[in-house]
Amino acid sequence: MAAGDAETLTYEVFYQNTTFPSFPFSSSSSSSSSSSTKLPSCTYNEDFKRYLLPAVYSLVFVLGLPLNFVVILRIWRTRKALTRSQIYMLNLAVADFLYVCSLPLLIFNYASHDYWPFGDLTCRLVRFQFYSNLHGSIFFLTCISLQRYLGICHPLATWHKQGGRRLAWTVCAGVWLAVALLCVPTFQFASTGTQRNRTVCYDLSVPERSRQYFPYGIALTCLGFLLPFLAVVVCYCLMARVLCLRRAGSAGEASREQRSKAARMIVIVVLVFVVSFLPFHITKTMYLLVRILPQAPCQVRNLFSVIYKCTRPFASMNSVLDPILFYFTQPQFRRSTRSLMLRFTTIRDKSTFV
Repeated sequence: MAAGDAETLTYEVFYQNTTFPSFPFSSSSSSSSSSSTKLPSCTYNEDFKRYLLPAVYSLVFVLGLPLNFVVILRIWRTRKALTRSQIYMLNLAVADFLYVCSLPLLIFNYASHDYWPFGDLTCRLVRFQFYSNLHGSIFFLTCISLQRYLGICHPLATWHKQGGRRLAWTVCAGVWLAVALLCVPTFQFASTGTQRNRTVCYDLSVPERSRQYFPYGIALTCLGFLLPFLAVVVCYCLMARVLCLRRAGSAGEASREQRSKAARMIVIVVLVFVVSFLPFHITKTMYLLVRILPQAPCQVRNLFSVIYKCTRPFASMNSVLDPILFYFTQPQFRRSTRSLMLRFTTIRDKSTFV
């Protein structure tokens, strides 16, 4: 049998030797204390993870590390004149940078057939870092979207401008606190274990705690993704309506630049959600549900396991897409980047002719 996911291997052993009590809402004949459901032995072939996950994580690491570092450096150099949107962007880049720094451990882990030699605390920390980055990115993208919505749909209002940068930093502190509270149970559920005489690091929880993890996993999805996603959708619908009305009533250069900037941000944020967040949370929710159903056939378990684990690495792609959001929504950064690239090209051409 091919070596598989740490969690999947545990399912094989756990299911072969354990009987599960029926659910409380089952019929009376099946809910008696003597009834139980024995699951079949499930063998999963997940060799694809050995190639897919290290490849995607390596790409994210190679691109995300320098891109987020440049964004952090660029914003920090102008820290005395930061706008509220740039403050949110800075915190977004910090979250992405911290996550990207943990990827070498995961690359080694999956390339080595789920072997985890880095200890239990590091395992819990890496899993916490993944989910805190994921939901932190969602929250900060929501803050950026709300800030842009207020600027476009309520440009003359003063109530949301009171507090200035200090309020933005306070909001960021609140976001980090909320993310920490949402993701801190990861330290309890994630852990190392032993499979086939090898130390492994569980992603969600050990299979024996599947039912305990399920309500937390659903709550994390609802609070950390669904609510912010709905807020972003509502903001962008209202922004699109206002921008369309302005396009019909104004043709000024400033108005066109504002519409263009807002449209770029809408496209990139929607792209981040569609590529990174939405598929991951849908497949994760379906996998969590199948994982607690003892009557689910092995083929169904295998299918949802493969689907979920194929979308999991792409949840990290936001660490590459977020810096692109900064590039396309900051005209000064685009101009300085083009100037730098032009200077680099000129120097290279001169060295070629020498």
